[in-house]
Amino acid sequence: MTDILPYTTRGEADGRPPIVLLHGFAGDALGWTNVQLALARRRRSIAFDLPGHGRAFDWPEAGHAGVAAKAVTESLDGLGLPRIHLVGHSMGGAVASLIALRTPQRLASLTLVAPGGFGTEINHRILRRFAVARSEAEIAPLLEQFFGFEHAPPRRMAAQIAADRQTPGKVELLAAIAEAILDGPKQRTVDRRALGDLDIPVKVIWGTQDRILPTRQAHGLPGLIATHVFDGVGHMPHLEIHREVARLIGDQIAAE
Repeated sequence: MTDILPYTTRGEADGRPPIVLLHGFAGDALGWTNVQLALARRRRSIAFDLPGHGRAFDWPEAGHAGVAAKAVTESLDGLGLPRIHLVGHSMGGAVASLIALRTPQRLASLTLVAPGGFGTEINHRILRRFAVARSEAEIAPLLEQFFGFEHAPPRRMAAQIAADRQTPGKVELLAAIAEAILDGPKQRTVDRRALGDLDIPVKVIWGTQDRILPTRQAHGLPGLIATHVFDGVGHMPHLEIHREVARLIGDQIAAE
């Protein structure tokens, strides 16, 4: 029997391809709550916890985006989902890109939110410091770096992360995952040019105040990829402007 990653689902199954949501590094499925609620009347959605994160903390293997892509693909098989609308944020965007390139027949659309892997530049210092931070006092100022200057992190988010970091081995595992997705001061990349050859709608969503992955990584994409850049938004569009992100995902699912 195939192991299935823990997931949170909203909306009713109706035979149409569901929306599958993949969170970023050090996140979990709960980060998609507002987006899922906004889309619940339109389509079923499934937000996975990626290996080493959230309820999948003790997953047998955790590491770089390729490891997570394999776990997600096997989970989709286990759930009997041959076709999906795929959405990924940050590290989850790199995971989603790999799934799209490896199994394009499975996707009805692809939406990437501040995706990882679109260039070598990354704020590796913040990522590494965030991975090993344990207390609310350490986490709160680092967390602010993930949001635009006018968008504060959700209330109690730092406290909730700090509580989760008390799980024995959690910080060490996150540090190991960070090193797996980084290559020294750089990040590993995906073939973003090949995404333009996919025979499905592809959207990229980014914020001009992203202090983790520079917005310029959204520049120069293949012409068929729709790019949406929001002024004043940081690295967390799905939390900062969840209504707009849900609307763009809704546009993606309209045709199937």
